[in-house]
Amino acid sequence: MPEPVRPRPAGAPGARGKARKRALDVLFEADVRGVDPVRLLADRIAAADPPVPEYAVTLVEGVAAHRGRLDQLIAEHAVDWTLDRMPAVDRNVLRLGGYELLYAADMPDAVAIAEAVRLATELSTDASPAFVNGLLGKLLSLKPSLAL
Repeated sequence: MPEPVRPRPAGAPGARGKARKRALDVLFEADVRGVDPVRLLADRIAAADPPVPEYAVTLVEGVAAHRGRLDQLIAEHAVDWTLDRMPAVDRNVLRLGGYELLYAADMPDAVAIAEAVRLATELSTDASPAFVNGLLGKLLSLKPSLAL
């Protein structure tokens, strides 16, 4: 008899949520250490401990490929914050969420924003979820007119 499928508890991350967290770990570490995230990702894949999900690879490579434009948009629309002053976690959550929002065609906008807010809630300051939500919401409102 097959084992019954158990639904995920509300708020628990699924496979993509876990991949996002792994991608954020790589992006954060690369940012703090001042190294190339794709090279760091390759090191993590080679070590395979813990394994790097394929979607995490897609996210890290996507953020790295579009980082210049993502950073420009984040800097232009972050009220009273420069990229350098932002907590490193917030900066990388915004890059990740911005990538999914603006470049990942298969990702619903609401999911991209909600997942970024979830990461900020779990990993950053009490003010971070509202900051991430507001900035990504602004990018969403501008999305049709943005040159990407």
